[in-house]
Amino acid sequence: MAGVLHVVATPIGNLGDLSERARETLASADLVVAEDTRRTGKLLASLGIEARMRSMFEGNERRRTAEVLAVLRDGQTVALVSDGGTPLVSDPGYPLVRACIDEGIEVRVVPGPSAAIAALVVSGFPTDRFVFEGFLPRTAGDRRARLAALTDEPRTVVLYESPRRLATLLGELAAIDADRGVAVCRELTKLHEEVRRGSVAELRAMLGEAPVKGEVVVVLEGRSADVPADVDAAVAQARDLVADGARKREAAHRVAERTGVPANAIYRALVPERAG
Repeated sequence: MAGVLHVVATPIGNLGDLSERARETLASADLVVAEDTRRTGKLLASLGIEARMRSMFEGNERRRTAEVLAVLRDGQTVALVSDGGTPLVSDPGYPLVRACIDEGIEVRVVPGPSAAIAALVVSGFPTDRFVFEGFLPRTAGDRRARLAALTDEPRTVVLYESPRRLATLLGELAAIDADRGVAVCRELTKLHEEVRRGSVAELRAMLGEAPVKGEVVVVLEGRSADVPADVDAAVAQARDLVADGARKREAAHRVAERTGVPANAIYRALVPERAG
């Protein structure tokens, strides 16, 4: 009888976020497959767990998948982890999971931390509909094509980005729509956790051109295709809040929550007042 593959979420920063079920699964596994065995080894050591490990990363994923399948066919239990968060989400593991499903080998998930979901819920943007884009392509043409495709995306967009390329990304987004709402989430759950919110132009000016430190998730506000007829009334409410001292972006979101009018539409109506 074949074994079971457990896809195990691990902390993205704070070790206290590891669930008891995840700890028990890692402790009982015959084999732990890790993106980086050195990093996972430190996690296991902190938990007092000794485990047989094998690495699985982009360079050896095809070969390692075949090896792990052999272990599972032999009836052993395997735990798959990434360097942090939920495996397969912009991390290795999909070919292994797909191969297990194709062979009828049971796959179970031990849910837990995810940088994408953490950033989404803390961004302040709608969470009922969203799209995860992972890392954008590095080549200029493919990158421009992906950004162009997101121009009219009505859902909240979650992106991963290298801290070295954050300034470049904000510049690219500014060229498309400088007033689009964005949240830059850095080092989530860690000691120096930081979330900055505002328009693309505001965050670009705030963060400058220097590379930031730590892992970064960028959440982009969706663009509404249809603006309700009562937008004028919503904008009037937002103007009252601005007159009382609220920032335009804050006022737009507060009124959007009350009225259902998209925050982006309200904010765009308020922007011309900058010149007045």
